Amino acid sequence: MTDVNDFFSLRNTVNNLSDDELKKTANYLEPVKAFARTTYKSIYIIDYEKKGFEYVSENPLFLCGETAEEVKEMGYAFYFKYVIKEDLDLLLKINTVGFDFYEKIPVEERIYHTISYDFHLKNKEGKTFLINQKLTPMFLNNKGKIWKAICIISLSNEQKSGNIKIYKKGDNKIFKYDLEGDFWKATEKIKLSNREKEVLHFSIRGYTIGEIAETIFVSPDTVKFHRRNLFRKLEVANISEAISFATNNKLI
Repeated sequence: MTDVNDFFSLRNTVNNLSDDELKKTANYLEPVKAFARTTYKSIYIIDYEKKGFEYVSENPLFLCGETAEEVKEMGYAFYFKYVIKEDLDLLLKINTVGFDFYEKIPVEERIYHTISYDFHLKNKEGKTFLINQKLTPMFLNNKGKIWKAICIISLSNEQKSGNIKIYKKGDNKIFKYDLEGDFWKATEKIKLSNREKEVLHFSIRGYTIGEIAETIFVSPDTVKFHRRNLFRKLEVANISEAISFATNNKLI
């Protein structure tokens, strides 16, 4: 039977922290709390030594009707209450393949990697919604094990759970996990042209196709051409989805 301890890999056991390691985290939560006040996204921090949540922001997306303090107290039990059964199994799979991947990364590079994936939460009324979670290590212990990690939650623009990706800061590669084939594959990050970025920027500001065309001195048909290219590259159906995808994936 699945329990909370299944989320904590033996490969990532963190204990007997030294005084020097503990000093690294002095007052680190204050900038995290400040960031949480400036974003609509939900934020929480996992402590792999204590096997729980050290901090949960008050942003409501992740809370499913609970308070931030209640979710913090629940820790990983929160997943068992609010993640649908199929996706709970998925999270355990992600936990396993994610730590397998991290074990193969040189210790000095581990903190620069982020894993991203999508899963369903259900609120107290039973309504389900798909979220994206990005997990990034914040502190490693002296052996290179992940001690604390920050998780940032936003609404997903995907259609189904999974979509497991790992990427490294400053690297143009994305590693995607194939759930059916049970393997990682490397792909190049999506690159947008300057015109495509312009179309996105002006669309975020609420400009119509005609207004964008007038502002950047092109025809409306040219703006439509760049929008179609955006939709194709990002695999989305409309400009709202394109904005969401580009924002979540830091393409603009």
